[in-house]
Amino acid sequence: MCTSLALQGTDTFYFGRNLDLDKGFGQRVVITPRSYKFVFRDGLECASHDALTGMATVIAGYPLYAEGTNESGLSIAGLNFPGNAVYHPRKEGAVNVAPFELIPYVLTQCKNLDDVRELLGKLNILDEPFAEQVPNSPLHWIIADKTGTVVVESMADGLKWYENPLHVLTNNPPFPYHLENVKLYLNTAPTWPANTFAPDVELSPVGVGFGMHGIPGDTAPASRLVKAAYLRATTAQNVSTIDVSQFFHILKSVSMVAGDTLNQEGNIEYTIYTCCCDTSTLTYYYNTYKNSQIQAVRMPEGAAREGSELLEYPLVDSEQIAYA
Repeated sequence: MCTSLALQGTDTFYFGRNLDLDKGFGQRVVITPRSYKFVFRDGLECASHDALTGMATVIAGYPLYAEGTNESGLSIAGLNFPGNAVYHPRKEGAVNVAPFELIPYVLTQCKNLDDVRELLGKLNILDEPFAEQVPNSPLHWIIADKTGTVVVESMADGLKWYENPLHVLTNNPPFPYHLENVKLYLNTAPTWPANTFAPDVELSPVGVGFGMHGIPGDTAPASRLVKAAYLRATTAQNVSTIDVSQFFHILKSVSMVAGDTLNQEGNIEYTIYTCCCDTSTLTYYYNTYKNSQIQAVRMPEGAAREGSELLEYPLVDSEQIAYA
């Protein structure tokens, strides 16, 4: 499960997500400085690149990012896509990138979506895990900058990618289904509804919110996508100041509460963390299920950003309450 969102703010561009799982994965905020050396499975060695920030687990000195943003403002997140994600053998002449390294590959080799689109024309998602004890996760990806959003899905019949006018992504089914599904909700609106049921009868709503009647509220992927896309669109239309707080409110509206959803193994899935990156200041904001207060990690300037060693920031994961 998961929901990701790209949103133009008042003075910046925001990108982030809810990470929904049944347990944590050793995650922490990780900044990869410009001189950290990536050695990719296609043979490329890259020790001079944009610095990256995002949530990752670090294994053997390697940052396994769940989502990330680079200094140029390009962002990408991987979301669960079981049953549909299929990775492929190495392909001659293609850019062969393993799933676990796609986020750093995109963020070190691309500055913007135009670069991404060029890469996608050559990309093959390689069926190679990080290590034998760390298998690949079945994922699809949302990639965004201030100019737009794309979705990338590696399936049995090859790599698919789509322009994403909704700027939101959740999980199954494949993205074309979601584009069709949102058409079922074209009648919804944030406005006070008119009486079109029986105009000759004096009828009025019994409270606010009836223009939104029909928007789903369950935690299924298609429902979360519809609601997040609706809230993103109405925010962009009607809210004069779009800031970090507004971004978190949208994602919290589609978050998972512990106990409301069990997965196929019978385990409780919940929103482990919610994050938002301000791509202008390279400030990574997050809160966790156990700590609703928003925390922030800003990418450092100077030598720390130029360095070659990962910067790791453990999560503040106990409730922070400001007492009067």
